[in-house]
Amino acid sequence: MIVRSQPSLRDILFAVNGSILPRIWPRLLAIALVSIASVLVAKRHPGIFEAIGAIPFTLIGISLSVFMSFRNNTCYVRWWEGRQLWGELIVACRSFARQISTLPEEDRRALAYGVCGFCAGLSARLRGTDEAEAIRQWCPAGSAACDPNPTNTVLTGVGRRCLSLMQAGRLDPIHYSVLETQLTKLAQVQGGCERIAGTPVPFAYSLLLQRTAIVFCLTLPFALAGSLGWWTLLPVLLVAYTFFGLDALGHQLENPFGFAPNSLPLSAMRRTIEREMLGALEGEDVPPPLEPENGVLL
Repeated sequence: MIVRSQPSLRDILFAVNGSILPRIWPRLLAIALVSIASVLVAKRHPGIFEAIGAIPFTLIGISLSVFMSFRNNTCYVRWWEGRQLWGELIVACRSFARQISTLPEEDRRALAYGVCGFCAGLSARLRGTDEAEAIRQWCPAGSAACDPNPTNTVLTGVGRRCLSLMQAGRLDPIHYSVLETQLTKLAQVQGGCERIAGTPVPFAYSLLLQRTAIVFCLTLPFALAGSLGWWTLLPVLLVAYTFFGLDALGHQLENPFGFAPNSLPLSAMRRTIEREMLGALEGEDVPPPLEPENGVLL
């Protein structure tokens, strides 16, 4: 996630880090070359593009912008729902840490490490990295590489530990019920995140918008070259930057759990949970919160 202050005039004019420009500059370059070619042809053969009017492009541009805004809004809803789910995860983990604070140190440590292993596994699962390895940092025997859902296995282990504590008389049934409620919330968060990660925006819908935007930006210079000359580059590149930028931004927001600059900072939120859980233990070194690198918080 990009973490920067409100952009100044200098940032607006020259900032590249944190902008969408690095992802779309090849397409902008292609549109600029097409625009230059159309202007050269129009100057060499005056009137060759007279039959191409600008009115159809105005109507198409308005329709395209409406549909692209709808797609970006859909992608943002996915991003925001992912952030809400991880917010609920942080709250549930804080509540769990508070509710196990009266248990003996050995039991408290095992449960806290289990929750940290669950969060590490969930982050790795959503980002497509080694899930079992992430869990083993907290629970060496908590999950096997062949397990189809190691993160859920770790959560099941935490639940079984709570149940065994109740059966041993070290946890009363009401306290067990409260802890089980928090574990259920963790399972619900995992299910919600997996639903978002496993249900992308329909490919045909995104493909339709991308094709339309490319064709629109490639043909627009021919409608303007005859009347605007070299000024054609300005409106064409501005329109292309807007359409391609919105498309690239929507693509990043579509998968809120990835490593793109505008994705959610799962590593930072996971570190927040680890700090909360380790802070409830005695003699544990609490790691510092993650800081942004070059304005991006991972």
